[in-house]
Amino acid sequence: QVQLVESGGGLVQAGGSLRLSCAASGLLFSIDSMGWYCQTPGKQRELVAIINTGGGTNYADSVKGRFTISRDNAKNTVWLQMNSLRPEDTAIYYCNADAKRTILSTLRDYWGQGTQVTVSS
Repeated sequence: QVQLVESGGGLVQAGGSLRLSCAASGLLFSIDSMGWYCQTPGKQRELVAIINTGGGTNYADSVKGRFTISRDNAKNTVWLQMNSLRPEDTAIYYCNADAKRTILSTLRDYWGQGTQVTVSS
């Protein structure tokens, strides 16, 4: 099995910062892209940021200039630095990894359990 372990969520005042972490472990051969998604009740899960193995990134327009995604390929870890947080950033944030379990496996998506981020006014 492949597990994604998340940490760093919590309650923060508007304008503050949080740093989310996600480490992939278990029966894992390789990881391609990693990313962060968010979801609020009644809404679809939405892309926040994605980073590929070469360091290329994509961000949702709403977080550009405020959030930064980074990774350590050797540690199978991805971070999301969240600055200038706003109440509308409040959501459950999910870590995602596009990975192969074995050398012969095809790529598939794996998800963490999610971590709650709450930004108060």
